[in-house]
Amino acid sequence: MASVSYHISSLLEKMTSTDKDFRFMATNDLMMELQKDSIKLDEDSEKKVVKMLLKLLEDKNGEVQNLAVKCLGPLVGKVKEYQVETIVDTLCTNMLSDKEQLRDISSIGLKTVIAELPPAATGSTMTANVCKKITAQLTGAIGKQEDVSVQLEALDILSDMLSRLGGTLYSFHSNILTCLLPQLMSPRLAVRKRAIIALGHLVLTCSGSIFSELTEHLLAELKRNESTSTTRTYIQCVAGISRQAGHRIGEHLEKIIPLIVQYCNVDDDELREYCFQAFESFVRRCPKEMDPHISSVMGLCLKYITFDPNYNYDNEEEEEEMMETENGEDEEQESDDEYSDDDDISWKVRRAAAKCLEAIVSSRHDLLQDFYRTLSPALISRFKEREENVKADIFNAYISLLKQTLPTQSWLHSSGASGKDDVPLTMLQNQVPNIIKALHKQLKEKSIKSRQGCFSLLTELASVLPGCLTDHIPALIPGIVFSLADKSSSSNMRIDTLSFLHVLLCNHQPEVFHPHVKALLPSVVTCIGDPFYKITSEALLVTQQLVKVIRPLDKAYTFDAKPYVKDLFPGILKRLKAADIDQEVKERAISCMGQIIYNLGDHLSTDLQPTLKIFLERLKNEITRLTTVKALTLIAGSPLKIDLRPIIGEGLPILASFLRKNQRALKLSTLNALDILVKNYSDSLKPAMIEAVLTELPVLITENDMHVSQVTITFLTTLAKVYPSCISKISGSVLAEIFQLVHSPLLQGGALNAIIDFFQALVLTKTAAMGYPELVKQLTAPVYSSGSAGASLTLHKQAYHSIAKCVAALSSACPKEAPATVNQFVQDVKSPKSGPAVQVLAFLFLAEVGRTTNLSAQRELRTVILEAFSSPSEEVKSAASYALGNVSVGNLKEYLPFMLKEIGSQPKRQYLLLHSLKEVISCSPADSLTPYVEDIWALLFKHCECTEEGTRNVVAECLGKLTLVNPAELLPRLRKQLSAGSPHARSTVVTAIKFTITDQPQPIDALLKGCIGDFLQTLQDPDLNVRRVALALFNSAAHNKPSLIRDLLNSVLPSLYNETKVRRELIREVEMGPFKHTVDDGLDVRKAAFECMYTLLESCLDRLDIYDYLNHVEDGLKDHYDIRMLTFIMLARLSVLCPNAVLQRLERLIEPLRATCSTKVKAGSVKQEFEKQDELKRSAMRAVAALLTIPEVEKSPAMAEFSSQIRSSPEMASLFESIQKDSASLPTSESMDMS
Repeated sequence: MASVSYHISSLLEKMTSTDKDFRFMATNDLMMELQKDSIKLDEDSEKKVVKMLLKLLEDKNGEVQNLAVKCLGPLVGKVKEYQVETIVDTLCTNMLSDKEQLRDISSIGLKTVIAELPPAATGSTMTANVCKKITAQLTGAIGKQEDVSVQLEALDILSDMLSRLGGTLYSFHSNILTCLLPQLMSPRLAVRKRAIIALGHLVLTCSGSIFSELTEHLLAELKRNESTSTTRTYIQCVAGISRQAGHRIGEHLEKIIPLIVQYCNVDDDELREYCFQAFESFVRRCPKEMDPHISSVMGLCLKYITFDPNYNYDNEEEEEEMMETENGEDEEQESDDEYSDDDDISWKVRRAAAKCLEAIVSSRHDLLQDFYRTLSPALISRFKEREENVKADIFNAYISLLKQTLPTQSWLHSSGASGKDDVPLTMLQNQVPNIIKALHKQLKEKSIKSRQGCFSLLTELASVLPGCLTDHIPALIPGIVFSLADKSSSSNMRIDTLSFLHVLLCNHQPEVFHPHVKALLPSVVTCIGDPFYKITSEALLVTQQLVKVIRPLDKAYTFDAKPYVKDLFPGILKRLKAADIDQEVKERAISCMGQIIYNLGDHLSTDLQPTLKIFLERLKNEITRLTTVKALTLIAGSPLKIDLRPIIGEGLPILASFLRKNQRALKLSTLNALDILVKNYSDSLKPAMIEAVLTELPVLITENDMHVSQVTITFLTTLAKVYPSCISKISGSVLAEIFQLVHSPLLQGGALNAIIDFFQALVLTKTAAMGYPELVKQLTAPVYSSGSAGASLTLHKQAYHSIAKCVAALSSACPKEAPATVNQFVQDVKSPKSGPAVQVLAFLFLAEVGRTTNLSAQRELRTVILEAFSSPSEEVKSAASYALGNVSVGNLKEYLPFMLKEIGSQPKRQYLLLHSLKEVISCSPADSLTPYVEDIWALLFKHCECTEEGTRNVVAECLGKLTLVNPAELLPRLRKQLSAGSPHARSTVVTAIKFTITDQPQPIDALLKGCIGDFLQTLQDPDLNVRRVALALFNSAAHNKPSLIRDLLNSVLPSLYNETKVRRELIREVEMGPFKHTVDDGLDVRKAAFECMYTLLESCLDRLDIYDYLNHVEDGLKDHYDIRMLTFIMLARLSVLCPNAVLQRLERLIEPLRATCSTKVKAGSVKQEFEKQDELKRSAMRAVAALLTIPEVEKSPAMAEFSSQIRSSPEMASLFESIQKDSASLPTSESMDMS
């Protein structure tokens, strides 16, 4: 401690030296000391240091002054509060001094101090006290000052303070307001501007009453309209406030808009510009409140986007025609000069109007058709705008319109969605010729900016409507070539042109370009040789696409590609050979050359082999190996049968070594490459090469990575077919791994199918050391080894299905052996010694075989299955029911009538028999079922009022799947049943409809779309259970086929929202011994309703009134535990999807979150209660973390207060940190799947 104070006092002594260098160095050393965290100053040193630094602020030498100011920052955190107050007082007094230099340095000092003050959230009182001191002095300075520069500095510092510490100055807000409002009338524009900025920061944190006072004042002044100049300022101020705190100005818009509309008609260009800027910020910040005004604002924008009083566009058309006859470059120059009118600022009005239109387009997806009717032609007609900046904004507005038109994810609208959603696309298609007419001349203009604008617009157009430019290619090519070849083009210009060309080539048919290859190719090849790597890289991408166009291999074209090979090849070869170029260029050169060999390999003659040798070199290099493997895979699959013999010998061992590498993408690509090589080049591969690859394979088959296992097994299947002899050598080690995989609970889908194919290949090629009996024995070993002792299943349920599928596949591959195996399994089931595990496997096997073959030879099968229905084991029962269903599929004639009879006569076995029926309906082809439809239908309707809900669900599933057999006839019948029957029957019918909806396109879709509305009417059913299943139907439709319900939302949403309300009449008290327990019967329905709301967010967001939606989310935040968990997840999703709306409601949404995060569980509660609360808090905290990612959320006072509360409570802070860590480790945003 002593040494520090000694060191500092020696520095202070040097600071008094007459030599400025001494003073400079000493101040610099002090700065270094202050920046150390460990430094502690005693009271005496503090005083001296502060006094010295304040004195140095008046030093004659500027550099010393600057350093002294910098020292104030670190000093603030190191000295006591009263010292900070001394510093601030001195600085504020200096601000008012007569010396300009001192004033400047003091204002920098104040800003430094404000930036270093600890935020109020840390709980220190220092910040509050210091701010009060500064504010009092500054408001005085702003009010009284005659000197403008002091006013400007003071306003600047005040803005700084309000933006960082607005909440701390709460008590001063009204004084600040009173001090700022008169400044809006100041004669100096700069003062007005800074006052507006300060007000913008003030409205973020001020109370409602102060905000109202401010808006009232602005409205009054706007109405008074003293002079155009002040009106401009007030409109700027309104726009400024709306940009900063748009969600607060919403309720005042009704009064503000008419005034601003009226000022648009005043003949003052600057005023108009500010009006449009205000409109733009309203549209972006208060979409809901702007709704009624959109059409009038749009009308104004369209009127003023053409507002160019000093320029006549009409005679331009005539001039152009004249100019085309004689080359009129010089005339054009003159005509530009005539109009050079420096005082003309009408372009600002046009620009503001264009920006406002862009805001309207990007926020109102629902008005798309109107936009294409009115706005699109108007914008296209303005593409001829003469002012570059304005033109750029008009292009942006149009690009925004195209982006809105981009069809939503295709899976949502796969079928039956055409119609309403395609109208904008059709309208756009009709306007394409006008767009091209307006743009194609501009592609040759001198101005780079407008050419770039054209290309980005055209790129967007080609992506939104693939193929739409087919007829206009001849008009575009000259422009493309001009921009690529033009000496004056910037590199960005060339990159933009190339990326447009790439999109164009990808989205149009090859033959469209054939007439233009000659014109295009030279300039693209020149770009490949460009010294700037980004241009080269784009050009290689274009060339790769161009090669596919020059010679498409899918069908025959008359176009001859041969003459172009010699132009293309050398340039790319040069890039492929170069080792000292950018990584991206290397990779693209490899891919591009791969494409050339794939499409044009037969034209390369002697160049082919040297090029392949280069590929071999690239394989050996770690950086380029992955790209090269992909390129070789492409080449090996070429229909031109490229000769790869020279490199296979050396290349295969390298590929084999890649299978040992850790890089997953490399393993997968290598397996694909090997697979294709073995298929297409089997005669060039020697057994020794294959064996080198084989030794690497067993390790890759593991349940830790199913996809790699699947690709490996697919490759093994190829090998088994092409090189049966090699497989036999390693079949032992590979099979051991595969058996392990079959018995894994994770095996399903693609990997399982790959294993089945492999087993079939093995027995068909008769290669493996193991024949059919041995394979079956190994597969079933774990099941039989468990013996009959255990009553439970030893393996996971999934494993039994996998084993059954594999054995069934083997027996279908060996028809001679199959009957014996079937017999064996039937005996297993009959034998009293078999444990449940063996029986389950036997039934699943019989199901797999029975589905495809007629098992009528097995006389006792039916009796065996029915006996198993009374087995004590549930697993055996369900396996037997599954078997009965599938065996019936293979032999409908015999089994189905029997099954229907049994369902009618055996009430005890009904549930299992219905499950069998469900299998029959799901797996049988429609035409074979047709004769039985009527009988099944009648039977099902007998059981649709069953009191047992489980049975009703199976009946419903049978009905739904049966309806798919003949929708045109059966769907209307279901619809009729809605009005008839008991609540149970209605709920069964509604659930049946749920099973007709799948995520794939189906013939029933069009019919469903017509009548799903009737089924959704049951959302208003008096019966609670019917409403619940109706919500489940709605959720399923919204999730799997949103197109069915998109147009019904207006009528369905009120019923949906109605179900989110808590119903008092459904809450009852149950006495359990001495305790009273409340049961809420309405909870399930509410939960279902909130789940539907969540699903709608993903699929129909554009059709929701988000503010109405938020009202119900808000109620859910205060509901039961389950529903709060749901709404927290919804809130997190909403903060990503529509942050602005959430911002407007922040105050109301934060309260329930705060309440959840700060609840305490009663001390004596059970463990579950603690866990439940803990989970709830975590979920709430996740929602908070999501809210904090919204831009500008920190400006909300409620949020700032809550985050400081989180930081100051150790429990909440640690929870928040752990959530931050979790979310950092998750690759994607958390999403809840509730299909």
